[in-house]
Amino acid sequence: MATRQKKMDAIALLKADHRKVEDLFEQFEKARDNGRKEKLVKQICTELSIHAMIEEEIFYPACTGQIEDEDLIEESYVEHDGAKVLISELLNSDPDNEFYAAKVSVLSEMIKHHVKEEEKRAEGVFAEAKEAGLDLEALGERLMERKQELMAEFGEGDNLPAPETRSFTGHELQQGKPIEAPEAAD
Repeated sequence: MATRQKKMDAIALLKADHRKVEDLFEQFEKARDNGRKEKLVKQICTELSIHAMIEEEIFYPACTGQIEDEDLIEESYVEHDGAKVLISELLNSDPDNEFYAAKVSVLSEMIKHHVKEEEKRAEGVFAEAKEAGLDLEALGERLMERKQELMAEFGEGDNLPAPETRSFTGHELQQGKPIEAPEAAD
């Protein structure tokens, strides 16, 4: 199967990943059955986890020191780390849990923002990678090879590794309960 796949440059491959995840989020919004929702969330989390791994292992390091606005890379790592927290929460949860749908919604919003930033014309990391003259064909091949390895290992969403954050420093958080609305006075 891998030999029949059309070769894509790095940006085309990453954009294709973006479109796939956007579609999965749309399917989740329309889903009514909890089993379907859970399956979609597992697929979303798997796609996002693998996408983040290939960007962080290959694409971002290739851009570092080459693109004009280095802050874009740092911001991308932070955005990934924020998404990883919600991915971990969702993978250890189910549709009956409180905040499940809210976490999916916020993850979707975070990803939309991240995608918009990466794909921004002239200023996004993709535009800057092109402008810097990176070998996007070779990068695309490396990204696809690594993605195929990760899909073979984790493609069903089973035994995904615990998310590895690069910008979060490991603060301990305490779990609290949501604050209940005060009872209305009669």
